[in-house]
Amino acid sequence: MSSLLFITRTIVLHFALSQDKATNPSNRQEDWEYIIGFCDQINKELEGPQIAVRLLAHKIQSPQEWEAVQALTVLEACMKNCGRRFHNEVGKFRFLNELIKVVSPKYLGDRVSEKVKTKVIELLYSWTLALPEETKIKDAYHMLKRQGIVQSDPLIPVDRTLIPSPPPRPKNPVFDDEEKSKLLAKLLKSKNPDDLQEANKLIKSMVKEDEARIQKVTKRLHTLEEVNNNVKLLNEMLLHYSKEDSSEADKELMKELFDRCENKGRTLLKLASETEDNDNSLGDILQASDNLSRVINSYKTVVEGQVINGEIASSAMPDAEGNHCRSQGTLI
Repeated sequence: MSSLLFITRTIVLHFALSQDKATNPSNRQEDWEYIIGFCDQINKELEGPQIAVRLLAHKIQSPQEWEAVQALTVLEACMKNCGRRFHNEVGKFRFLNELIKVVSPKYLGDRVSEKVKTKVIELLYSWTLALPEETKIKDAYHMLKRQGIVQSDPLIPVDRTLIPSPPPRPKNPVFDDEEKSKLLAKLLKSKNPDDLQEANKLIKSMVKEDEARIQKVTKRLHTLEEVNNNVKLLNEMLLHYSKEDSSEADKELMKELFDRCENKGRTLLKLASETEDNDNSLGDILQASDNLSRVINSYKTVVEGQVINGEIASSAMPDAEGNHCRSQGTLI
């Protein structure tokens, strides 16, 4: 139970830290690496949308204009990249009321810059066009018009009026097999009972083959997600590890994560050997394997004090995203 609570706290903290980097007032420009990283976190976590909108609402109401503008940019990116679950959270009055407070003179409107208020109105209007099914967004926007806060619909670029349309339905590689499709069509057109029976067998064979393919893909995705989560969490704990100050519970959890990573290394090697060279997923598998090797070496160096490739604990260590940073021994 303590491990579960630790992981839950880590998820929320990770969201907060990621958002702080994406909206930091000291940023000279919008940091799209952290913005997209924040979107990725939302998509990975079950409670991602709920956590994200609460954090964003606070940042959007920041008295610092640049921080608020960045938060709105993050919000816009999330609406474009995080799908229906995120749309549903934004489309609730609980969140919409926080946006209304920013533009309404009854609340924060008189203290918020025109730039921030304009962006809020533009976003609301673009969502009324792109997401007609989210009726509460339209209700909120029309209420602002009735109150005279919005005088006329804003003119916004075409690329901001629409959420990107869903990708085309992926082709089924089994049923798109040209030879089998031609044979099946020929058998189905035949009036010979034997041909129809053969067609039935072929369909069952194709369905079975497709089910096996889907099962294989699902297993691969599950493995990659598990590996990436273990790598990220272990990297975060290594960044804050202290031989003297880290608790026994933290050390035990780190050892457990390390053991999982070592076991998953063998699984990834098997996955890679079973994947065709022209399969796009091979790159994801190899990247995950590379990240896994780095975090395993980091654990051996930092916790066990081993010398890896001539490097000791002060050497560069990958962070949660696989980038290299220096272990300073203190929290920033």
